[in-house]
Amino acid sequence: MFTPSLVRSQTAAKTKTLRIMRWKNFVPAFEVWFNDVFVKNWGAENDTNVIVTNVGLGQIEQLAVDEIARQEGHDLLLFLSPKPSFEDHTIDHREIHEECERRFGKAHPFVNQSNVNPRTGVHHGFIESFAPTLLTYRKDIWDAVGTIPDTWDNIRKAGRAAKLLHNAPVGISLGPEHNAEHSLRALMATFGCSVQNEGGRPSLASQNTLEALKFGKALFEETMQADVLNWRSTSNNLAVLAGDVSLTIDTMSIIRAAEAKTLPVEPHLALATLPEGPFGRGGPAYATNTYVIWRFAQNISGAQKFLLDYMAAFADGIIHSGFQSMPSYPGTVPELTDLVAAPKGRSGRYDVLLNLADGLTNLGHPGHSNAATDEVLNQRIISKMFAQVASGAATPQNAMDHAQAEIVPIFQKWRDAGKI
Repeated sequence: MFTPSLVRSQTAAKTKTLRIMRWKNFVPAFEVWFNDVFVKNWGAENDTNVIVTNVGLGQIEQLAVDEIARQEGHDLLLFLSPKPSFEDHTIDHREIHEECERRFGKAHPFVNQSNVNPRTGVHHGFIESFAPTLLTYRKDIWDAVGTIPDTWDNIRKAGRAAKLLHNAPVGISLGPEHNAEHSLRALMATFGCSVQNEGGRPSLASQNTLEALKFGKALFEETMQADVLNWRSTSNNLAVLAGDVSLTIDTMSIIRAAEAKTLPVEPHLALATLPEGPFGRGGPAYATNTYVIWRFAQNISGAQKFLLDYMAAFADGIIHSGFQSMPSYPGTVPELTDLVAAPKGRSGRYDVLLNLADGLTNLGHPGHSNAATDEVLNQRIISKMFAQVASGAATPQNAMDHAQAEIVPIFQKWRDAGKI
């Protein structure tokens, strides 16, 4: 049951302050709605001066570390993925999660897998939404080569034809950045390999990982250009929008940008779910947008109430995000089917979103996301491993062994700390 701490009156002190730091959203229309409509209305209704600071995606992690060191800062911080390594500095967000499930129904399964430490029982954050992981591809080119990108094997075969016959290579990042880490984990999942096993033990060193690396090398050599080894977080977006590549893995951001700017490539773009491999299909959500409330926050009760009220208004949020932010709690947007069907001009373009969550996992799959998997992600160990093999700098065996040697002490450190 919802505890009084989450609904304490905001009127005890005439006007309170709530400080929020968020990474700058990829969709300007969403930021306008959030900052200038929802936040202002909520502040007026709750006698609270809400101050929102938007920062670059690459800045927020260090800014959070600085706040921990000072033991002061914002009341709410939004990250692109869970931050279990900050568990000792956050409140337990269990009450917010349980109240959301009481009001709106169950969250998607990968939410709990992402947001709960099974060893300590702590909810180290609150996942307000997720960004869908999708293939964005040039339908005209894939029609011309006579197939659809529904399997990794098809992407390799048809991607080679797209590159050679249409000068439109595949564009999957192998750079040391966020896109690559998520895309390559999707590839790994379909080859039956992962950073850890269900019990939270390092499991990268396996025959399945070797097969994934061999496939990744072939995919790079046969379908891609060498520049993907140095791509940054925006490189795949820019390549698709310029018409330079035939396929990439990303969120809704590419197709929405093409629509907003009425680019020549826009009519040819299509969306698809993640491709199938020898062990099925799926992969981590591209983003699991996670709020944390510090233990040292000055307005904890206000932050808790803000999140609950925000979830109640999430149907407006999803519209303004252009489906870039999908509901972690499906019951917050019961009219999702109608919303997906509503956009005019490209009938059926967004139908892929309706059952997308069924195939999405967390970053720690098949176990829970934890401080070790978060650190492995931040150190870009997986993208580095694939890049070394693709470029010929290391054999699959050597690259895998080196990555495993980096991962094992990370897990041991957090196990010794009592977090996994």
